[in-house]
Amino acid sequence: MMRKLVTALAALLSSSAIAAAQTPFGFEAIATLEQPWAMAVLPQGGFLVTEKAGRLAHVTASGEVQTIAGAPRVTDDGQVGLHDVALAPDFQASGLVYLTWVDGTDGGALHLGRGRLDLGALQLADLQVIWRATPMGGNGHPGAMIAFGPDGHLFLTSGDRQLGGPAQELGDSRGKILRLMADGTPASGNPFADAPEVWTLGHRNPYGLTFDGTGRLWSHEMGPRGGDELNVIAAGQNYGWPLVSEGKKYSGRSIPAHATRPEFAPPMIEWTPVIAPAGMAYYDGAVFPEWRGSLLLGGLASQALVRVEVGRDTAWEVDRWDMGKRIRDVAADADGQIYVLEDGSEARLLRLTPSN
Repeated sequence: MMRKLVTALAALLSSSAIAAAQTPFGFEAIATLEQPWAMAVLPQGGFLVTEKAGRLAHVTASGEVQTIAGAPRVTDDGQVGLHDVALAPDFQASGLVYLTWVDGTDGGALHLGRGRLDLGALQLADLQVIWRATPMGGNGHPGAMIAFGPDGHLFLTSGDRQLGGPAQELGDSRGKILRLMADGTPASGNPFADAPEVWTLGHRNPYGLTFDGTGRLWSHEMGPRGGDELNVIAAGQNYGWPLVSEGKKYSGRSIPAHATRPEFAPPMIEWTPVIAPAGMAYYDGAVFPEWRGSLLLGGLASQALVRVEVGRDTAWEVDRWDMGKRIRDVAADADGQIYVLEDGSEARLLRLTPSN
């Protein structure tokens, strides 16, 4: 009942009143990129940014854009290409950087790889594939988001590739969230003996993944026609796709709602009409103190930055700021500065600035 009430409240708060909320920040452009997908803030300042066509870029603190050699060969087609970038938890000592991508010459599979960054040489050295989706293939929706847990385990989203059915098949890595060791092997203690890398199943295309300040893992995913979701990710849970959804099939045919199948975990928030969420960060910084404890989501279709407050058993959208552009990713640095990455051609990397 509580989740039904929260979902209803989220629907009300997602109205034009939120969409028209006054923006409590300005922004300054740091750099311009071509179809960027994800960013990682470097501890010494600056950023690593992936571009969908296959470039790994170093953006300096002053905004200079440099190409990092050694990125993988990718297939830039539709919704696939070079995707997420993440720093190892021990990056300052190890220099290890993780990337996800789709390579059509290798069966169209989602890949996870890692290499060692040498910024002085502008080189990602010794890049190795440490995990590959099996079975391979499908269309679009690679998921491909990385998050490291407080214990150092690597969590990876793997989209259903518009196939639906594999999301419910434990022997298929598509439509899952995986829990891996830092070297890409399955982590011990995962919930399914017959699928040792799988943490949760029943996902469509999770494009956001982050831990909050209490150690809970959050993911969002795009619904089909309506029904975008925000979920708390808990070991062994089945989130229902494609058997249930708050959206409809693209043909307009209905899909049973989560309420009809209580064995499936329902979303904490669902968005209809969709916001098309992309990228997500947990914020606990000092620059925007009133946002502490919030999730910040990018919106593609909504062209918005969305703020969600989270409680112990609840989540609700409280702000939706019109950015005038599709927002692909959101990040925060150790000082509490917030960065937003636009989507598309000549997209900007922005720093938000408080307006008061």
